[in-house]
Order: sequence, then structure tokens, then C-alpha cells
Amino acid sequence: MKTSNTFDMINVNDQIKKIQSYYSPKIIAEVNNEYVKIAKIKGEKVPWHTHENEDELFYILNGSLIMEIEHQQPFTMQKGDLFVVPKGVNHKVSSKKECTILLIESKITLHTGNVITEITKSINKQKG
Repeated sequence: MKTSNTFDMINVNDQIKKIQSYYSPKIIAEVNNEYVKIAKIKGEKVPWHTHENEDELFYILNGSLIMEIEHQQPFTMQKGDLFVVPKGVNHKVSSKKECTILLIESKITLHTGNVITEITKSINKQKG
């Protein structure tokens, strides 16, 4: 990801091909105080977590994603679906088969909230 003042077009499909592991968000762009990220999900390693001060946008690029919101019935998101998890809402995601997602998150958002697990990646690792 470049952070210069140049005008760079990003091909999301090309960026997806570069993702080599699940649960490892990759920052592909910045918009104001937000990061645009892509990630591949497969399985159930994302822990229950909350982002106390930030909303989190999920957009399904490929596959299907199971969205679980505390005290709600889980629902399945399909390719083309978009959902915003409001700040302060405890949630987790999983996928039975590979799913590719696009996320829009505040630059201060920790992708697993304050829960640290084997899949937690720092912002610097998400930029790499």
C-alpha cells in the first residue's frame, strides 16, 4: 500500500491473490480516517469481540460468511452482501468454506477488538 500523494488504482482481485493466509487482514487503501482491508476467512478462529468506539463494515466479495451478533440469531452473508456492525456490539464471524471479505474500519480499530489470539495482527502487519 502506498501512502504518497500519487493517484494509484488498486485492483482488488489482484490484491486477493496476494493473501496467503486466513484471518490476516491486508490494508489496501486509506479513506480519510478509515482503512479499506481485505481478508480471507475459513473456519471459526475469529473470537467474540467488540469495537467499543468504532463501527465495522463487512462486504462479501466471494463465498459466504456467518455473522454472529450477541443475543441475536446468526445469519449468513453471501457475495454482494454488506453489513455494518455498530460500535459496542459483541460479534464474531466464521465461514465453512473460504470467504473473501472487504472491511472498512477506523484506523484505530483492532481487528479482534481487545481480545488477543493467535490470529491477531498489528496494523503494521496488516500493511505488509
